[in-house]
Amino acid sequence: MASATAGSSSPPTPPHADDSPEPSLPGEKVYVTVGREVAESRATLLWALHKFAGAGAGAASFVLLHVYSPPKLLPFMGARIPAAQVGEQELAAYKKMELQIVNHSLDQYIHLCAQGKIHAEKLVVESDDVGQGLVELISQHHVTALVMGAAADMHYTKKMKTPKSRKARFVEQQADPLCKIWFICKGTLVYRRKAVQLSHEEMQECRQSSRVTHYSVEKSASLSEMWCVANTWLCNSIGEPQIERTSSDPFDISGKNNVVLSDLESARKEAYEEKCRREKAERELFEALQKAQASEKSYFREMKQKNELEEKLTTIMEEIESLTVRTDELCAKLQGEREQRVVLEKRSAHSDRIIKDLMLQRDKALRETEALRSRKGESTPTEERMMHITEFSYSEIKEATNNFDHSMKIGESVYGSVYKGFLRHTNVAIKKLNPETTQTQSQFSQEVEILSRVRHPNLVTLVGACKDAQTLVYEYMPNGSLDDRLACKDNSKPLSWQLRTRVASNICSALIFLHSNKPHSIVHSDLKASNILLDGNNVAKLSGFGVSQILTDQFKATTTLYRYTHPKGSFVYIDPEYLISGDLTPLSDVYSFGIILLRLLTGRSGFGLLKEVQQAMDKGCLQAILDSSAGEWPSMYAEQLAELGLRCCNIRRKNRPDLQTEVWTVLEPMFKSASVMICSLSFKSVSEDLGGVPSYFICPIVQDVMRDPLIAADGFTYEAEAIREWLDSGHRTSPMTNLELPHRDLLPNHALRSAIQEWLQTNGD
Repeated sequence: MASATAGSSSPPTPPHADDSPEPSLPGEKVYVTVGREVAESRATLLWALHKFAGAGAGAASFVLLHVYSPPKLLPFMGARIPAAQVGEQELAAYKKMELQIVNHSLDQYIHLCAQGKIHAEKLVVESDDVGQGLVELISQHHVTALVMGAAADMHYTKKMKTPKSRKARFVEQQADPLCKIWFICKGTLVYRRKAVQLSHEEMQECRQSSRVTHYSVEKSASLSEMWCVANTWLCNSIGEPQIERTSSDPFDISGKNNVVLSDLESARKEAYEEKCRREKAERELFEALQKAQASEKSYFREMKQKNELEEKLTTIMEEIESLTVRTDELCAKLQGEREQRVVLEKRSAHSDRIIKDLMLQRDKALRETEALRSRKGESTPTEERMMHITEFSYSEIKEATNNFDHSMKIGESVYGSVYKGFLRHTNVAIKKLNPETTQTQSQFSQEVEILSRVRHPNLVTLVGACKDAQTLVYEYMPNGSLDDRLACKDNSKPLSWQLRTRVASNICSALIFLHSNKPHSIVHSDLKASNILLDGNNVAKLSGFGVSQILTDQFKATTTLYRYTHPKGSFVYIDPEYLISGDLTPLSDVYSFGIILLRLLTGRSGFGLLKEVQQAMDKGCLQAILDSSAGEWPSMYAEQLAELGLRCCNIRRKNRPDLQTEVWTVLEPMFKSASVMICSLSFKSVSEDLGGVPSYFICPIVQDVMRDPLIAADGFTYEAEAIREWLDSGHRTSPMTNLELPHRDLLPNHALRSAIQEWLQTNGD
């Protein structure tokens, strides 16, 4: 679409000195060309209104003229396509939409005139060329006064004296000489073309040569009803158009001329109809050719796709054959590696047995040395303790942790980082103390001092140390910390209430052992869920002895053991009295143990937990805050543990229960009951996994069918190699109940062995 003028959205400049209003003939129409956008032609329209508007009967009337130029390219999906490639329906729809936009703009121009109480009409004509359309309209409508743009506002200068745009120059040169034209730019008159005064005969001859049929257009006609087809103007209104034929001669025309004009009119109509039929035939032929071309393109495209698919299929088949060969090679290689792995595992098991034997001999020597020194009343410094534990070199530690690779890290705290390592054919946990901490050396010495002095099934085992790297090597605990298991870290399976009861009993047993240690009691002082580790059978073991204290005789009081020190440990678990006074006693561990009990019950963090449990107990709604992921807690057990935890967390130390005489008497029956249920569930699970193997054929330790069953002092039957290895490693408790064994004697179970052999012969090995 194009317009015959250009304007500016800024307020028009004051009229030129010679732009003062001038009188016009009564009934004279002033045509003002306007663009599609109101901002383009507003200044031009305002100039025309100022120039020609007047009051009374002599005022000129205005016609707002817009030349619509059909677009050669249409927008489609972000691109522009030729109009010839678009269907008639789509083209007509787009044209209708464009005319609606033009109509809306003209309404705004009309509203601008109405504000000045000036009457105006609107007229839309269609032409491929805007300048040519204006020239033809001037000739056909006998326009005597035209106002149009001389150039775009951006090209305006004060020195401009002639029209600059191509359309304006074309109209100035080709328009009817009887028409006066004012060329405006940026609200200022640039040039005025005056009308040429012709004689009456010249005017008549000029008008006859134009052979124009003039149609009157009603003011209410819509824009879509006004069309220009092949330079012939038609009125597409609902009724038949009323045609006013204006004679080119003001005098009477003879009858002969009327006949000639009638024949010319008939010939024109026949020519127009023939032209329409020819255009329709050409359009149908063009559409048929397009369909044929589209079909041909579709055929070639399908053939190309078919060839591409065949090539891809051939390539895929070749890849499948190559992958099959590669898979066979990998399977053969994997089988060889499996066989090699079996050999290495056998060697590793033999090496582990030798290492454990050496560790037993070392521990025995340490105990004898400790007993000898105790009898002599000597103290054992850390340097001497280092001589009685395995000391690893710094190169061994680096190799075991892949130079302390971040991917090997399994834990971290303010005191240091813990890495998983493989050291001397054994999985271990390696704790590297933080060198930036001022207490690193004291923590290293404290852990070596305590863990080399004491041994208990529920204390983590110190395998060795490296003084140069400030690292401690512990046994590896595959199930991580209690804190991680309560939070189900890495989508781990939640702990059942039976396992949680056993964990509480394990930690209580470890604390009783530490507090009753001879000759000096040991206070852990940093008891928390992250320092409680779980082995492969979910047996709890206490770790984190870096800030533990040995209460020697010089720090004893009359009734309470204490030591004055700065409080250390996690805030949630710290004894309030220890926090205030700094007096560290075994009862400080009791407070921390109470928080552990409440966390095992609820599965929640320690912050505000004491208050929540107390309120639930007071309201009788303890079940509402229990951890549902642990299963259905027995009401009696849950209430007993909650009461026990609240008593342990009493603000005043003297009101806290004694672990051995009060707490253990409550936990021990729960522990025995839970252990039986755990064993039953474990046997049932293993039996199902092994495809219906009787549960009493399976060793509780190695979880496999027994070959040489032996009966231990706890009444359970184990595989001979497994139970001997258990006892030789220093364990004095039952693998099933964790209770102390009355003796270490083992008896062959001949009846069970015969039953297993008979079953194996029947069902296959």
